[in-house]
Amino acid sequence: MIRVLLVDDQSILRQGLKALLELEPDLDVVGDASNGQVALQQVEALQPDVVLMDVRMPVMDGVAATRSICQRFPAIKVLVLTTFDDDEYIAEAMRVGAIGYLLKDTPSEELAAAIRAVYKGYAQFGPGIFQKVLSHMGPKPSASANSPAEPLPPGLSELTPREREVLRLIAAGSSNREIAQTLFISEGTVKNHVTNILNRLNLRDRTQAAIFANACLALLNDGSGSL
Repeated sequence: MIRVLLVDDQSILRQGLKALLELEPDLDVVGDASNGQVALQQVEALQPDVVLMDVRMPVMDGVAATRSICQRFPAIKVLVLTTFDDDEYIAEAMRVGAIGYLLKDTPSEELAAAIRAVYKGYAQFGPGIFQKVLSHMGPKPSASANSPAEPLPPGLSELTPREREVLRLIAAGSSNREIAQTLFISEGTVKNHVTNILNRLNLRDRTQAAIFANACLALLNDGSGSL
């Protein structure tokens, strides 16, 4: 059972979300909060697995609450659910540790699937949101097919062939266990590779690694290039 905390300043929305999510047999809405400050208290008391977090709220907004939750309770996943697809909010929410960003008009079955995915550690983005995240984090594509080749992003050329394999699998959404099974190595070895990847690419966590890898997927898959 996945334990979910709802955080939104609109009580009607919280009630509606709770009613919809509790139709899912594997989701349990353990509590709700009307602002970020109350959310922190609820997180500490209830220890949910996933927090659905609004952005604009009184007392403490969703970005500040997400930062505190991710710093104090790193095992708890924060999925931002808001009406705003503003680049500034998206970038800031992801920077402080949110693992996904969806709009409130997301169909209930897609929201439930997203909760399950972030619970497993997979990043989730609504339509158009992923591209906005890439614009802040990833390298920009070449303007013309005839223009000179783009230089490799910093750190990418330093990855070993095995690390590049691991990064490709992270981009595909594979867990450490799945990567270990695919590459016939131990989970401990996978964790070491992931740590090396994050350090060499100057990334904060696995979510950023997945975003970066998707942005550079063509380079990672190009066996004829300098990689």
